[in-house]
Amino acid sequence: MNHATRSATDETALLALFEELALSAGREIMRHYEAGVRVERKSDASPVTEADRAAERIILTGLRSSVSGTPCVSEEEASCGVLPACVDEGFFLVDPLDGTREFIEHRPDFTVNIALIKNAAPVVGVVYAPARGLLYSGRIGGAFEVECREGVEKSRRQICARLRRNPPAILASRSHSTPETEDFIARYPGAHTVSIGSSLKFCMLARGEADLYPRFGRTMQWDTAAGDAVLRAAGGRTLTLDGELLTYGPREGEGLEAFANPFFIAEGRA
Repeated sequence: MNHATRSATDETALLALFEELALSAGREIMRHYEAGVRVERKSDASPVTEADRAAERIILTGLRSSVSGTPCVSEEEASCGVLPACVDEGFFLVDPLDGTREFIEHRPDFTVNIALIKNAAPVVGVVYAPARGLLYSGRIGGAFEVECREGVEKSRRQICARLRRNPPAILASRSHSTPETEDFIARYPGAHTVSIGSSLKFCMLARGEADLYPRFGRTMQWDTAAGDAVLRAAGGRTLTLDGELLTYGPREGEGLEAFANPFFIAEGRA
C-alpha cells in the first residue's frame, strides 16, 4: 500500500470515528436540551453548560483512547488553560457544543464539531446538528450530508458546493452581526441574506444552498475547523481578507489567543 492510499484509508477511518463520537456527544447534548440547563459564565463572560462539558468528555475520551499521541485542542479544556505543548505533527480541534447561545435559547442551530488539522489545513471534519437530525462530514475527496433519527444514521448523500450565483446568497451570523458584515453585503445589490447560527453556515455552502459567508468578528479555530473541512471537501474554500487560505495552528499570542482566527470569507466554488 503506497503512502497516498494509506493516508486516504487513515482519513476514512478517522472520519468514521469522528461521526461515531459526534453522534454519541449529540445524544448526551439532547438529554440536557430536553431536561433544561443551568447556565454558567466563563472568564470571558461567554456561556457554558454541563452539556458542553459532558459532550467534551465523550469526544476527548474517544479520541485519546483510539488515536494515541495526537494532541487535542478543545474549547472547554482550552478555556481552563489546558493546551498541548506542541501540535506540529497535526492535531485535533474540537468544539463540543458550538452555538451555546442557540442551545440555551432552545434554537436548533447548535452543533458538535470535530476536525483533524494537518499541515495547517483542516483535512477531516464532522459537524453534527442533533436538534436538526443532520450530520455533515468531509475529507479530501468528498463531503456528505447524513440524516439521523435519535442519533442513528438513516440515510447519506454526497454534497457539493455550487458555482457562485449572481446575485449571491450570503450567510450572516444570527448572534454576531457587525457593521463590516453589512458593508460587505452592500457590495452585492440584490443579494439574498440568510441568518443561521454556529458552523452550519459552512455546511450550507458545502451543500450548495448559499454562496458566501463573511465573518468580520471574533472566532476561534475550534469554531471553524470542522465546518471548513466539510466545505473544502465539497469544493469550497475559506480565505482571509488577504485572499490566502485560512490556516490552523498556534498564531501569535499566548494561551487562547494563539488559536484566534483572523477575519475571513468562506465561499462555495469560485
